[in-house]
Amino acid sequence: MQYSQSEFDLSVVIPCYNEAGRLPRTLARTITFLATKPGRHEIVVVSDGSTDATVEETMKAFQSLPDNVHGKWFGYAPNAGKGKAVKFGMRQASGNRILFMDADYAVPLEDLVRAEALLDRGFDIAIGSRAVHDTKIVEAQSFVRNRIAKVFGFIQRNYLGLRLRDTQCGFKLFTREAARTIFSRVKLSSVIFDGEVLWLAKKMNLTVSEFPVEWTHDPDSRITYNFIKSFKVLRDMLSIPFLHLRRTEVPVPERREVRVAG
Repeated sequence: MQYSQSEFDLSVVIPCYNEAGRLPRTLARTITFLATKPGRHEIVVVSDGSTDATVEETMKAFQSLPDNVHGKWFGYAPNAGKGKAVKFGMRQASGNRILFMDADYAVPLEDLVRAEALLDRGFDIAIGSRAVHDTKIVEAQSFVRNRIAKVFGFIQRNYLGLRLRDTQCGFKLFTREAARTIFSRVKLSSVIFDGEVLWLAKKMNLTVSEFPVEWTHDPDSRITYNFIKSFKVLRDMLSIPFLHLRRTEVPVPERREVRVAG
């Protein structure tokens, strides 16, 4: 399916859960970056059941935007997981290219130039990677998180057949067509949704390339791991091929969404 030209060149999707503390800085940097970037752009903030002032901080940041930047936000309750927030935002975004990035600004937007160069070369998806040559790790994550990531990466490569070094970095750029095609089919709401996204891309013969990033881990993470949670994430990962056995999918009723656009 071919999509008509959007009025926006780039959409930046930011999923949030109780990010009132970090989001203002992230939005300020994002707006400053997009203000000097040629073309028209939009920022899409999705509040995934936040109970703090995430929405208020978003509205505040969107009060005075440069002429070439549009902002809109969406919120729903209760909290459902990063996967749902990203899926919701990606489906609301309308740019010709759509990026999703984490609210902690772990990867600076200056690295977007590397992702755009890959799409210029014809790739459908460009994903930031903390495991390729030229990546700069400013602040590393904890030993435990690093070990868990390596275990999940091993399973994804050998069970899901994803020949990628890092699937979980929260900085991924899609063509509009690739985003629409994939995120209309994503089912997982948990943090391992990235694996499902890339598995779907592989099944659809979409082209994916990794690129190096400058990455800074923020210890104040909204994603925590313990034995039970790690087991649930592992279960979700193993379920991915079985979620897509049927071509005709029965629609699942959505939670009631509350939408406000800025």
